[in-house]
This record gives sequence, structure tokens and C-alpha cells, in this order.
Amino acid sequence: MEQQRNSPLYSNYEDLRASELPTGSSAHMVNIAPGQQPPEPEVVHTKRNPVPEYRGFKTSENEPLGCMEWIVTLLSLLVFIITCPISIFICIKVVAEYERAIIFRLGRLSGGPRGPGMFFILPCIDQYRKVDLRTVTFNVPQQEMLTKDSVTVTVDAVVYYRICDPLYAIVRVEDYSTSTRLLAATTLRNIVGTRNLTELLTERETLAHNMQLTLDDATEPWGVMVERVEIKDVSLPTSMQRAMAAEAEASRDARAKVIAAEGEKKSATALKEASDVISSSPSALQLRYLQTLSSISAEKNSTIVFPLPMELLTPYLAKYMQMPPPQLPSDLLKEQQASYPQTIL
Repeated sequence: MEQQRNSPLYSNYEDLRASELPTGSSAHMVNIAPGQQPPEPEVVHTKRNPVPEYRGFKTSENEPLGCMEWIVTLLSLLVFIITCPISIFICIKVVAEYERAIIFRLGRLSGGPRGPGMFFILPCIDQYRKVDLRTVTFNVPQQEMLTKDSVTVTVDAVVYYRICDPLYAIVRVEDYSTSTRLLAATTLRNIVGTRNLTELLTERETLAHNMQLTLDDATEPWGVMVERVEIKDVSLPTSMQRAMAAEAEASRDARAKVIAAEGEKKSATALKEASDVISSSPSALQLRYLQTLSSISAEKNSTIVFPLPMELLTPYLAKYMQMPPPQLPSDLLKEQQASYPQTIL
């Protein structure tokens, strides 16, 4: 009993208690008052050879064999005994760690998956099929699809799956690999048809996750578990690519013009504030000119254009404007008048 308690087969305390109960009985927690006798345990009668059931899927492995089946089985054992030295190498099979074997005896399932390691089959009446439990990767072929907003796109994806129940993969579906591939292509087309082009380009992870959940639910009865789905590429027509590029370029140009206009506005405001500060002091403008000359001379230029401020000429201009106009001599004035052509009225 101690070895049974330490066995890793029992994952929790309820499973362990159920294993310790006698066969054909069940235990219930009953509150017993003081002085009251405990009730007798209920005995549940079960069939001697129940039909095994795998998650609702019934098999016929434990059904009684017919007379002809017994005869064929005995003949197979007789052949094995007669050819014993040689038949050992034929009847003993080995499967690797990543494989499982499903045995069919006279067309009926014979036990659950076998392996890894060595197992025995009877000649002529036993057949077995190997199932690989490793993750399989396949590409969903490219196909043109129509999105929700009537845009034709070409999408391809990658699907990762593995076998989680070898028995279901052999008994419930003829070819689980081909079935999974065809279902993945159909699911991809259905999901793309319910999305807009913008969602298809920006929400690839969400689409891949939805596709993975849909495939996993659909392939669960086949014993297949879809681990991951990745959308590789979304190809657009050339005309659509050019239209989207032109739209993006126009949007960038509009944003650039807005940014440039905002910069001009800020620079004009700063220049206005600077001019107000400089105009408050007459010598500030001259200092600014000298600073500009200093920065120009540092670049080793041979020609320097020095702006002359008009404020320096203002006193001279005012003095010149106050002076009377010059008077010409009378004889010179007469000569100039005589040289003018006379107008005949």
C-alpha cells in the first residue's frame, strides 16, 4: 500500500482514496450522530468485461471473439511456435521514444498505444501503425483572398501541430496530416474574409491566435493539437501598393508643412520679442552688428559686407534737410531758359 501511495499515477488525494477502496464499492462522506450506527456501504455491480471507452469513443477490443477468430488466433500461435527461432525477429517490434504504436488484431483494436520500447505481435493476424508524436510544421499555400472591404490580398501562414492522442489520430480520421492541412487553408480563408485590410496588416498576432484556437477546437476529436500559427506574409497588388504609398507620402507632406508653419510662427514670435528688446536700447543693435562681424571673421572670409545702420546717418540727413536749396546766378538762369524750346500754342 505504501508503494501505491508513492506512485506518480495518483495526482491528488481523491484519486488515491478512490484507488484504496475495494472494487465495486463507492464511499460517501456521511455525518454520523453519537450513538447512531454507520450505514452499510452501497455495492455497485458492474459488468465483468466492460467495453473500454476513450473520452466517449467506444471500442470493441474486449468483446468476445467468435469461433472463427479463435481458430485463426490459435493457428497464428501455432505458426509462431513452429517457426520460433525465425519468427522472434519478425514478431518483435521496437518503437522510438517519440513514437507510439497502435495494434489491430483481426481488425479490432488491441489495447491502447504501445511504446516506447519493444512490443510483440502475432504473425498474420496483427497489424500495427506508428504515430510520430513530434511537432510537425507545414506551410499553408499562398492563396488569393478577398477581405471584408473588398481588397484582394495573398496570404500565407505556417502551422505547428503535434499528435496528443495517437489512438484518435488512427481510429477517428483517415489521414490526420492531410485533414489538418486542408482545414488550415480553409480556416485562413474564412478568417481573412472577416477582417478589413487595415486590421489584416496591423493585427497579425490577433489573427494568428484566433486561427490557432479555431484549428485546435476543430482537430481535437482527431487527437491533433495545434500549438502555434504564424502569418508569414500579406501581399498586396501592385496598384494597391502604389496607392497606399502615394497616400502615405501625401500624409507625410501635409504633416511636414504643418510642422514648418508652426516653426515659422514660433520663429516670427521670437524675432518680434528680440526686436522689442533691441529697440529699447540704441547700443544693443550696434553690439549685435559687432557680434555678427566676429562670427563672420572666424570663418576666414576675404570679403566682409558690413551693414551700416541708418540710425548713424539720421543726424546728417536731418541737417541736410534743414539747409536751403542753392540759388543759381541770374545770367546762368537766363541762358538755361533760352535753351529750352518754345512751345507754340
